[in-house]
Amino acid sequence: MIAEIIISALIIIGVSFSFVGSLGLVKLPDFYMRVHVPTKATTLGIGSLLIASTIFFSIQRGAPAVHEILIVLFLFMTAPISAHMLMKAGLHERLKDVDGEVGEKLGTEKGGGDKFTTGSSNTATQAIVVVNNPRFSPVRSG
Repeated sequence: MIAEIIISALIIIGVSFSFVGSLGLVKLPDFYMRVHVPTKATTLGIGSLLIASTIFFSIQRGAPAVHEILIVLFLFMTAPISAHMLMKAGLHERLKDVDGEVGEKLGTEKGGGDKFTTGSSNTATQAIVVVNNPRFSPVRSG
């Protein structure tokens, strides 16, 4: 009886998060918001549904349901990475946000010139430039 209540609550939570994520995908105005909301909401929604499935089949079979646990772990590891890569691609393509502003191109200064050549394959040099750039530093000197 208690397991059924927990499973039902997890299903309702999962469906609610998934619905909110889907609604956000349709209703939000720009690319960055459309990527952010569904990634967060559907990860929690699908995660809740899979945890409910894990509990249900573990009780029914009498043995832990490993498949669902592996899917949840895979989902929680890959969803943030894919969202990050989509956002990075949006910045690279200089997509506009709601205010009509375009994100700064990575590796450039506002006043002009590139910090490093964009076609360079020397990622160590690029990382050093970013690390030594005061704009990216968590401590602001004032």
